[in-house]
Amino acid sequence: MTMPLKVLLARFGDKVKENVSLAPYTSARIGGPADYLVTASTADELAEIVSMLWDKGLNYFMLGSGSNILISDKGIRGITVLNRARAVRFENGSQPKVWAESGVIFSNLANRCASKGLSGLEWAATVPGTIGGAVYGNAGAFGGDVSGNLIQAEILTEAGRAQWPVEKMEYGYRTSVLKHSQTKAVVLSAELSLKIATKEEVAVKIEQFSERRKSTQPPGASMGSMFKNPTDDYAGRLIEAAGLKGTRIGNAEISPAHGNFFVNHGQTKASDIRALIELAQKTVADKFGVKLELEIELIGEW
Repeated sequence: MTMPLKVLLARFGDKVKENVSLAPYTSARIGGPADYLVTASTADELAEIVSMLWDKGLNYFMLGSGSNILISDKGIRGITVLNRARAVRFENGSQPKVWAESGVIFSNLANRCASKGLSGLEWAATVPGTIGGAVYGNAGAFGGDVSGNLIQAEILTEAGRAQWPVEKMEYGYRTSVLKHSQTKAVVLSAELSLKIATKEEVAVKIEQFSERRKSTQPPGASMGSMFKNPTDDYAGRLIEAAGLKGTRIGNAEISPAHGNFFVNHGQTKASDIRALIELAQKTVADKFGVKLELEIELIGEW
């Protein structure tokens, strides 16, 4: 038995699994196995797991909802921590707010707010990731983003747990101090501001955003937007202009509906998606002189 497995089993027992396929844990339904998968069910458990791994000098990959990532067919060596910390607390009053652990799916939280007649997170109703990932990367949609709602986040660093006010996050477009710093840090929970409204008002807004999302983004298993939009242009437009919409490699396809979405039609290999990525980058660079930069992250052993 290897040292990481011994250490994890001794403390977390049946929360630890060996050689687990990660495909079911990703939005694209693609990915090879994790050597070790340890599940955190609460923010306290997440803090304990990560602190122990830091203390033992063990590397790990944090897995939330599995959106915006492509895990290789070979999978992830070492330890993957699956964040399933999903407690939520609402605080009513003249200035309502919600506290949520970092494993909560953001779209689910937005819809829970709507069911209580609480406004402010309608923009997040179609955001597929977790609260932790959203806080880390300043997720946004339809003119809203985390920086506009966050009051404070509980962050774990090697110095311990601390509440970081929104100002400390140094938010920019899809980025934060956590994203561009070398400091080891994990988002444990977040407190977000809300507004009093009616269920009907919030439901109408969410429906409008959902319809807009459906009209511009294809159905099916995907990672979300594949490439960042270049300055003053759109990755999807460039890919379409390059004549690549509908191109397939294996069961992976550049969506005919939107060039910046790559769809898994079933049993797709990560290597097929990677080949489509490289084809799109090369063709767009050759035809238009634009280098497409990935918005997703390539994870695992390539």
